[in-house]
Amino acid sequence: MFAGRESELRKLENAYESGKFECVILHGRWRVGKTALLRRFMKNKKTIYFAAQETSSRENLDDMRRRIESFPRDSNVKLKEIYSYEDVFQQLNTLAHSDRTALIIDDYQYLVASHRGISGLICEQIDRHLAANSRLMLIICGSSPTVMEKETLGYASPFHGRRTALIELLPFTFFETRRYYGGYSPFDIAVIFGVTGGVPKYLELMDPGLQIEENILKTMFDSSSFLFEEPSNILRREVRDLTYYNAILKSIACGRSKNSEIASSVSLETSACTAYLKNLSTLGVVGKHTPMTEKAGKKTIYDIKDSMFRFWYRFIPKNISLILSGQADRTWRATASEIPSFMSSVFNDICREWLIAQNNAGRLPARFVEFGRWWGIDPVWKTDATLPIVAYADDSNAIFGDCVWSDEPAQTGSLVSLMERSRLFRFTQKHLYLFSRSGFSEECADAAHRVGANLVMFE
Repeated sequence: MFAGRESELRKLENAYESGKFECVILHGRWRVGKTALLRRFMKNKKTIYFAAQETSSRENLDDMRRRIESFPRDSNVKLKEIYSYEDVFQQLNTLAHSDRTALIIDDYQYLVASHRGISGLICEQIDRHLAANSRLMLIICGSSPTVMEKETLGYASPFHGRRTALIELLPFTFFETRRYYGGYSPFDIAVIFGVTGGVPKYLELMDPGLQIEENILKTMFDSSSFLFEEPSNILRREVRDLTYYNAILKSIACGRSKNSEIASSVSLETSACTAYLKNLSTLGVVGKHTPMTEKAGKKTIYDIKDSMFRFWYRFIPKNISLILSGQADRTWRATASEIPSFMSSVFNDICREWLIAQNNAGRLPARFVEFGRWWGIDPVWKTDATLPIVAYADDSNAIFGDCVWSDEPAQTGSLVSLMERSRLFRFTQKHLYLFSRSGFSEECADAAHRVGANLVMFE
């Protein structure tokens, strides 16, 4: 199923319609829908699609040669024998001399692994033959964050200064998920979003005809299911030994967030744990955070950024024996009571997404430049205090938000707590937003009206 991606498709179409040489880098995490986007783009276009494989350089070259030789061309266009990748791009230059032609190299990380120096070789061909007068559109697509950063995205990569467009394909937001995968109640789609992280491939596994419990049992708590081994499969593509990576992710999923806490729980030196956390951050699995309005330092914490990983490492490892013995129902009974706690963090993300969308549309009191969260010590009560949403526009304007994921309407106490925490900051214009899954009590609504707070009901 292809859904959404209008903006990314438009960028590809614009590059194609330019008629001149284009080098587009398309990247994004595994399963996010890059190949589906490319298939949609390829319709009614002269396109050579090559998917690199985990094989030798010679076999990848032979496959690319076959793709070129089978490409429809005018009878007056004569191709020479292809013995090298240099020959490949010279032949492509011939094919694209008069007609717009696109070459897509998918799974680029496998081509890099099979042929050392391929990125430099391609860039040399761009400089010597393609950039000046070719009508070739080159699309390089890859899933490995480490390979794509080194080879195509980074300042020191060969493609720096040569790529003409860069597209990062992200998982769907909650609101995109709700739009493209209908058939669920607002509550159900929120849980589905939390379990899948908005990744299209995972969303397609969910069945609107089943209850949430049944979908989770089928996709997560069944040892033969696709998602049961997905986190390990993704990590194995990027790292050699999963031992400490698994332990660190499990530790974070259990509530530890500081480097020292995580390191101690997995029996690592803090410096070694920092290196593992850095790698997980590069992979987009772990997020590194500092309280808004403060500089990075001792208050830095980590969380599992990828929601599917967050769910998996929180619930699968501790129930692995039950799952492998086929006792999925018992696993659900052990898990169900923790779903509200898991969803609280997901709901924070959803509410932050909503505010960012409103900001982009110009519907907030000011144009806010940064969104995040805050935690620290309340100097009056000498207790820990947190704010899941903080945003600022300038030295005067700030947003403070809290999110209530509960079966019951939010009460006045939630608003009072938000107001008290906002007083810890010196902004002169404080805009309060209280979000609730289940609406607001009449008293809370009256209090919000009196103080000018914004109430946003999840629906």
